[in-house]
Amino acid sequence: MSARIAIVGEGVLADCVHGELSAQFEVVRQFDFEAGVPEAVDIVLVLHDAWHPHVHQKAEEALRATGIPWLRGFVSFGEGVIGPLVRPGIQGCSQCADTRRLMAGRERKEMRGMQQRMAAQGGISRDAWASRTGLFQVAHLLADETRRALQGNTVQLAGKIFLVNLKSLESTLHRILPDPLCPYCSRMTDDSSTAAHISLQPSPKISEDSYRCRSMDELSKVLAKDYLDYRTGFLNGKMASLQSLFADVSVNLPLFREDVGSAGRSHSYAASELTAILEGLERYCGLAPRSKRTVVHGSYRSLRDQALDPVKVGVHTEEQYAQPGTSLTAFNPDQPIKWVWGHSFLQERPILVPEQLAYYSMGCGHNFVYETSNGCALGGSLEEAVFYGILEVVERDSFLMTWYAQLPLPRLDLNSANDPELRLMIDRLQAVAGYDVHFFNSTMDNGIPSVWGIAKNRKQTGANLICAAGAHPDPVRAVKSAVLELAGMMQTLDEKLAANREAYVRMFHDSSLVQQMEDHSLLYGLPQAQERLNFLLDESRPLRTFEEEFERGARHTDLTDDLKDILHTFRRLHLDVIVVDVTAPEIKRNGLHCVKVLIPGMLPMTFGHQFTRLAGLERVLWVPAELGYVKEPLEPDELNPYPHPFP
Repeated sequence: MSARIAIVGEGVLADCVHGELSAQFEVVRQFDFEAGVPEAVDIVLVLHDAWHPHVHQKAEEALRATGIPWLRGFVSFGEGVIGPLVRPGIQGCSQCADTRRLMAGRERKEMRGMQQRMAAQGGISRDAWASRTGLFQVAHLLADETRRALQGNTVQLAGKIFLVNLKSLESTLHRILPDPLCPYCSRMTDDSSTAAHISLQPSPKISEDSYRCRSMDELSKVLAKDYLDYRTGFLNGKMASLQSLFADVSVNLPLFREDVGSAGRSHSYAASELTAILEGLERYCGLAPRSKRTVVHGSYRSLRDQALDPVKVGVHTEEQYAQPGTSLTAFNPDQPIKWVWGHSFLQERPILVPEQLAYYSMGCGHNFVYETSNGCALGGSLEEAVFYGILEVVERDSFLMTWYAQLPLPRLDLNSANDPELRLMIDRLQAVAGYDVHFFNSTMDNGIPSVWGIAKNRKQTGANLICAAGAHPDPVRAVKSAVLELAGMMQTLDEKLAANREAYVRMFHDSSLVQQMEDHSLLYGLPQAQERLNFLLDESRPLRTFEEEFERGARHTDLTDDLKDILHTFRRLHLDVIVVDVTAPEIKRNGLHCVKVLIPGMLPMTFGHQFTRLAGLERVLWVPAELGYVKEPLEPDELNPYPHPFP
């Protein structure tokens, strides 16, 4: 029995498709969905010579309940758009496609506004670029895909769309990832304590000397294919720097209000591209809840038996909250706020965490801190993500502890690492960029190897000092990571400092002017700011070898065992490790995981001197004495008052 097709719409495209399919199938036609869904049809084609968002939204509402698959074709600003094939029970609909296509475009704000106006008021009947020749091409592709779907053959538009340039007739196929916030096909579930529970599972390493459970070779098969597309991509652009000291690739994460870049740096452009993509995915996951719906709303006082006390993660002083123009308000335990579920490894139970601490850059109403990406990490397993999330918290804590307490850290002899690759990396910074590199052991009470690196300019121009940090069970890896960070900043900071030197001179004299992330680095590019780092740069202290400074920890073949060792360390210190799973559905499809790690008591990284968070964190006062840097615990007025130099 021949299949039955319904064509909804009118115009040249609808007529052409009808002409191509009517000889082979029974085709019924109607103008819109006002009369309901055509009866007993196998597929519905929604076809127009222009873009009619309201019709596509109506199709989603009308056809989703019937279980009938449907396919759309239309013209938008000189481009034919075909697909995706929307099938019952499968995520990834026409509205997901519109979201991805608009977000990847440069004029996303304007296009979103136009889409909303057209959905409310209707649009034009025919796009100015809708020539008959172009529409014939679109019709041919539509008809061919319809035949494939009806005959049970492999379809091209499952999770994809065709874009047809009506001037050149070039046709390109683009992947569409389902939008987890889509109002039509999303399957977001409610956040719950049960789902937040973490039971650590084995996570075998890819090799004996690796700290990863999935190889880049494996991930290379999916990362660019699924996430990087200049027309519909989750990430919509990449750029390789040919001037950087090492292979440097950046990709763009398009957000509604801005474009956010993420970078990868390594010894090959291929590896750097993959790293940049992973960084972009991590940033996306940390921005807002996408896999679960926040449902707990209440005051800390009413939830205190099962909630984290926000003051323990560091807040601001009364003076900071009282500053004119601040968008922050002091934490009020009686003020209802949103909470999400995380897992406490110290208490071994689910725990409620303020939503604004689990996701950064959020407008959550009652903002008592401005949270950053501190502790957000992505991994090939949940255990790997938690492992690297903890390391990031440790790295930033050791850096800030050193800065605020002005600790004279042991100077490291980089030659003692006996690592040829590291030696070549350092030589390259010196020979090509003209920077000497100094490293210091910034390991704190947790014993996890941490380092502070300073690049000192030997040239007459450019940034004078650049700082970076690293933390890893293998201290050589920590140093290499920091070296790559230093190298990635050198050219950029040199150029920005030359262009805006006077602004940073003003910041040197008035710390309140340090308000953006890059201000922290650029301020210390000024020669006169070097005096603030003399507590580290004092060369009278002897160089220490890696063997003298770092104890070799146990080596495991399973990353989970490394993680358990770290968790045991924090348990011994009576410091909780709280993990919120922020994995978005888009990355879960490829077995990736993303978490936000909070360790109450550790110093959180902040950017903008006005956002410094030390209130409630007494650890910064007594750890320096515990480690033997000072004889007595510090007083608050003894802490370094200047903006930190973290990049």
